[in-house]
Amino acid sequence: MNHRHTTTTTTTDPSYLALRMKAVESLLIEKGMVSGEAIDAITDAYEHDIGPLRGAGVVARAWVDEEYKRRLLSDGPAAIAELGITGFGAEVVVVVENTPQVHNVVVCTLCSCYPWALLGLPPSWYKTPQYRGRIVRWPREVLAEFGVTLPNEVEIRVWDSSSDTRYLVLPQRPAGTEGLSERDLAALVTRDAMIGTGVVARPAA
Repeated sequence: MNHRHTTTTTTTDPSYLALRMKAVESLLIEKGMVSGEAIDAITDAYEHDIGPLRGAGVVARAWVDEEYKRRLLSDGPAAIAELGITGFGAEVVVVVENTPQVHNVVVCTLCSCYPWALLGLPPSWYKTPQYRGRIVRWPREVLAEFGVTLPNEVEIRVWDSSSDTRYLVLPQRPAGTEGLSERDLAALVTRDAMIGTGVVARPAA
């Protein structure tokens, strides 16, 4: 099945998208399909409770606890639930590990499936046809555009998310972090590193 996507300046303008979202929200409330309070609750959850810090906490725990890391890689949903993270797609997350030999990157080629429970709302570029199409064909070049330049001997694996399976990248722990606490390690982990379009930088001296 072919999926065609068109993009214009008008339809990608943030103000236009905000107005369209508000119109849809008003229509749903008017039809009695959802309440304003429910929408406010979901918005508040994503803005204050659900975001990259959750995923960063999972990564940091895996870095300091080898047994937890083993469980995370073998059964992501169960290990993630150990940290109290459930719902919003957490039950279908597969965790893939970056190593010196392999770099993983995540995309959703059909739409924008994403591990919301761990990373919050997806960045705008993740949803664009340009990223979705190019990262599959030219992953090394696209990663370089994000500032991730990998040696030719490093294998790049591109994982295609869906509503049934969403992926979280477990980035490599940077050198020089042996004495950091789990909390300090989590502060180093970025959203892009957990998508695979970034790496975790070594902390400044």
